[in-house]
Amino acid sequence: MNQTPAVSVVMSVRNGGTKLAATIDSVLSQQGVHFEFIIVNDGSTDGSDMVLEDYAQRDGRVRVIHQDNVGLTQSLIRGCAEARGRYIARQDAGGDISLPGRMVWQLAVLEENPDIVLTSCGTRFVGPEGEFLYTAIQHGDELQQGLEELRVDRIRGPSHHGSTMFLNAAYKAVGGYRQEFWVAQDLDLWMRLVEVGRCVAIPEVLYEANWNVGSISHLRREQQVLATRAMFECRQRRRQGESERPLLDQLCADIENTQTYNCIFSGLVRSRFNYFIGSLLESQDHVAARRYLYQAVMSWPLHFKAWLKLLRLSVTHAMKKDAPSPIAKIGNPL
Repeated sequence: MNQTPAVSVVMSVRNGGTKLAATIDSVLSQQGVHFEFIIVNDGSTDGSDMVLEDYAQRDGRVRVIHQDNVGLTQSLIRGCAEARGRYIARQDAGGDISLPGRMVWQLAVLEENPDIVLTSCGTRFVGPEGEFLYTAIQHGDELQQGLEELRVDRIRGPSHHGSTMFLNAAYKAVGGYRQEFWVAQDLDLWMRLVEVGRCVAIPEVLYEANWNVGSISHLRREQQVLATRAMFECRQRRRQGESERPLLDQLCADIENTQTYNCIFSGLVRSRFNYFIGSLLESQDHVAARRYLYQAVMSWPLHFKAWLKLLRLSVTHAMKKDAPSPIAKIGNPL
């Protein structure tokens, strides 16, 4: 009889591309933890299904679920429903990496502290070409405090969705991921988990997240705003013992309307992504920053901030290129 795993790692894949193998390998190489790896193939059309089946045949810890494309939230609901572990660890595809020691460290925190229902770790963010962008780190109860904030603009969740591990029983107790949240399904879950136990952050960087053009959902500002407002209103309803259903139904209708907006203005969404990456690289790699900013204005020529930033970087680059060397300034001492 197979031993019940301590942790169920849950990941959804929609066209994982060339970086899929690196993501899977980073999980399977984790040591010191008995785990299963549940991967939901969400209607991939790029051959990811064959890659996943190959891993499943070679490693008994891998369980693959194939389905038609229904989106991340529904995929996570299905994957978590299959989880046999006492704890569930999230992992995102798209080149994200669980760094060595992640699983054993997070499991130890949860096992040694029965009152903790959710833990996260620090995340290192890299760009589409592997460029270092920034690191997000929280310490201990900063996660708890961030999730308990009463203002929408001050709410703070874990460093990344994929950086989390949580108690399976608590996940089920609060109702798990909710299908109404097509976006921000993670924050909605965390805001309900913090109501039933402690949420603690490990300050060490144990996860690497890869920003790429396929992960532009974090720039769907209109949907994110709608979802976050709904979360706060739902929390208030729960505290008052009132039904959340009217709010959830309205959220579905509102997000569906903004889906059409995002399809029409897909160039703007792509432009925002490239502007975001270019801005992060501005202080450390002018060449790469200018490349992303150029892509931003090509995707949406009316992105005036991108034009201004691109112009400023181009002028700065030209000035540095034409500047005389220190030796030229002081003259030849001989």
